[in-house]
Amino acid sequence: MILELDKTAFNKCRRLINEQGQIEAIAVVDNINPGRIFVDDVNNPTSGVIWLGNNDGFIFFGNEQNEEFNNELNHFINNVIIPEAKKVQLKWFEGIGNHERWNKVIEKTFEHRKLGNWNQRVYSIKQGDYKDSYEPDIGQEYKVVKICDSFFDGNSSIKNIGFLQSKISEFWSSTEGFLRNGIGYCVLNDNEIVSVCFSGFVAGNIHCIDIETLKGHQGKKLAQKIAYSFVKDCLKNNMVPYWDCMEMNQTSVAVAEKIGLRNVFNYVGYDFSFE
Repeated sequence: MILELDKTAFNKCRRLINEQGQIEAIAVVDNINPGRIFVDDVNNPTSGVIWLGNNDGFIFFGNEQNEEFNNELNHFINNVIIPEAKKVQLKWFEGIGNHERWNKVIEKTFEHRKLGNWNQRVYSIKQGDYKDSYEPDIGQEYKVVKICDSFFDGNSSIKNIGFLQSKISEFWSSTEGFLRNGIGYCVLNDNEIVSVCFSGFVAGNIHCIDIETLKGHQGKKLAQKIAYSFVKDCLKNNMVPYWDCMEMNQTSVAVAEKIGLRNVFNYVGYDFSFE
């Protein structure tokens, strides 16, 4: 039987997490970012699945040859995950393996569900390996600023602070949690946030980048500009930037490579419809 693990017991899964895998898994297990964990045994787990708190996917971890756990997965999806997903209007299951041996298990277990897949690329860099790349110029009407607590004190002149708060709440339980653990930058135009780059997940000193530019301001190198600022800040303060994007997202891939990040590993994601 697959059971939900209490947050106070997430540390029981730490030894099962692949240190060379996705940092999102570590961030949830370490209770830095929100998420739910379901395991085969709440007292001594050997296999499990993490439901990321931003509803951006499920990560399978631990022993992929645990037949009792694997045989329960479809029943678990149908009777636990799908009813919960409907409550938050989630229509797709997106799953990945914390190590590549899970791939064949996922493919076999869900082969009857019209399973799709895609390739994901992870970029990163460490201080000693970084070669300062070209910092793009942006229009004079734009200003890059670091996100700080004064943004949220009620006296900020920023017109659309709700946009930033909404972005942060996708990954963090509170703004305070983000400010305590993460970093971020915005591009302002006439006191309006038009581009944002911040720590979506944090595991140790590794900061997973989330980035978005509003439609009317895309194509002006704003994402590249603040991503550059984010990476420089990370390296200056002994932190490691981590960029995770779909291989088919050529814009995201291009930005990562232009700011000097290197492709450190790739993995496969799988999806199927809940409907």
